[in-house]
Amino acid sequence: MRTPVTIIGAGLGGLTLARVLHLHGIPVTVHEAEPSPSARSQGGMLDIHDYNGQLALRAGGLTEEFRAIILEGRQAMRVLDPDGSVLFETADDGTGGRPEVQRGDLRRILLDSLPAGTVRWGRKATAVRPLGGGRHEVAFADGGSVVTDLLVGADGAWSRVRPLLSAARPEYTGRSIVETYLFDARTRYPATARAVGGGSMIASSPGREIFAHRESGDTLHAYVGISEPLDWFADIDVTDTAAATARIAREFTGWAPELTALITEADGAPVLRHLYALPGGHRWERVPGVTLLGDAAHLSPPNGEGANLAMLDGAELGGALAAHPGDVEAALSAYEQAMFPRSAEAAAWLPEGGAGGDVGQALIELISGHGR
Repeated sequence: MRTPVTIIGAGLGGLTLARVLHLHGIPVTVHEAEPSPSARSQGGMLDIHDYNGQLALRAGGLTEEFRAIILEGRQAMRVLDPDGSVLFETADDGTGGRPEVQRGDLRRILLDSLPAGTVRWGRKATAVRPLGGGRHEVAFADGGSVVTDLLVGADGAWSRVRPLLSAARPEYTGRSIVETYLFDARTRYPATARAVGGGSMIASSPGREIFAHRESGDTLHAYVGISEPLDWFADIDVTDTAAATARIAREFTGWAPELTALITEADGAPVLRHLYALPGGHRWERVPGVTLLGDAAHLSPPNGEGANLAMLDGAELGGALAAHPGDVEAALSAYEQAMFPRSAEAAAWLPEGGAGGDVGQALIELISGHGR
């Protein structure tokens, strides 16, 4: 008898877990707060690494589907000085070590790989309580609830499941990003398109950075990083696009116009996101019948590993449950003992931009020193 699994959250990690469980014949249901798969944009590009994210997709039997959504040439990367001069550049080597895909496309192939009805949409978890014996009850905003013998929190930074295991809460990292888009870039802003290049680009100075990548079609997607306390952002009203854009652009005075165009000429309103993280090396003692994966378990500042780690968490948890039929606790223990050091190691290298350092220089040193 294999214990049915209840997953809270239909992000990449939760869906990877559901896919691996499905392949092993283990009953699974995913509850997701969003009302439908298309309720919101799924974000930009992800580089999926051959040492974690691709291993997870292989475990899910989705390697061919993954290859079909790869955007060729997007592994190219360049680091620019704020004046626009190129400090470092590497081409797409064609090896497929970290190919880029659209997050929405990746989520789609995971959703398409599951039987109809596996994901229950519009199920926002509002409370979780233990019932004893490893059983838990999850209450939802729609008034419904579910009782489960095996609960997995794949519900992100502000997980409703995490408090069952840990009192840790995400804390502000000291860094925020402003997200922008530039459409039809080659036609409308050719200098900016050339500056970004065929893949991704980062330009930085202490406490300020612009990271951009070329998405499908002719769209440039930028993340403008500003390292300041939370209250510094209080007067930036993103609903007033012109005023917010002008205020953000002032922080990049003196930068090359082809770079600042990613702020000043952006299409649509800028989106402000504050970055939070759990304490480094976050872990918990084993609690019967429940565990976490992805950001719910090890939220850290963006460093290119988050989605990859979440998918590997899901694949390894699914594999552990399949390898220990009838012994859920042995499976959860095996999974957690591998996940804890892996996530701590992945978070060990983070650019110092969150504390006002130079992210671009740190990135050059990382690539030059470690071949990534």
